[in-house]
Amino acid sequence: MYEEYEDKMKKTVEALQNGYTTVRAGRANPSILDQVKVDYYDTPTPINQIAGISTPDPRTLMITPWDKSSLKPIEKALMASDLGITPANDGAVIRLQFPQPNEERRKELIKQVSKQAEDAKVSIRNIRRTAVEFYKGQKKTGEITEDDMVVTEKDLQKLTDKYIEEIAKVAKRKEEEIKEI
Repeated sequence: MYEEYEDKMKKTVEALQNGYTTVRAGRANPSILDQVKVDYYDTPTPINQIAGISTPDPRTLMITPWDKSSLKPIEKALMASDLGITPANDGAVIRLQFPQPNEERRKELIKQVSKQAEDAKVSIRNIRRTAVEFYKGQKKTGEITEDDMVVTEKDLQKLTDKYIEEIAKVAKRKEEEIKEI
C-alpha cells in the first residue's frame, strides 16, 4: 500500500550514501571525481570516460588519459573544480595528492556530512507529508474511512522514523570515518 513512498524514502537514503562518496575524507577515492566534467571536444565529459583512474597509494589518485591531447583539458577541469587539490601533471599522467586533513578540515567535513543528512531527513518528511495529503484526499472522496486514515498515518510515521534512523546511522558512520583519518 505504501510501496511507492517507501521506494522514494529508500532512494533518498541511497542518494545520501552516493553523496557521501564525494565527501573528501583524506583518502584517495576515484568517486570524488564523479562530479568533475572535462571539456572534451566541446562536450562536458566525466573524467572516467576519457581516462583511467587508479590509486597507487592511499593518498594519491593517478589519472591516465587514453588520449594524450586530453591531458591539459583534464588538468584545467581539476583546477576549476572545488576539490581544493592542485593537480601535478608530468606530461603523461596527472597525480592528485590528498593531504592529511587537519582538525579544522575534519570539523568542516563533519558539518558538511551533517547538513547532507539533515537535507535527506527533510526529504523523508516531505515524502511523508505528500503521502498523508494523498490519503486525506482519498478520505474526502470516501475511498478510505476515518479509522483507515488513522492507521495509515501511524504506518507512514513508522516508515518515516525507520528511514530517518537509517539516515542517522549512515551519517554517523561517515562522521566516524572522518574522525579516524
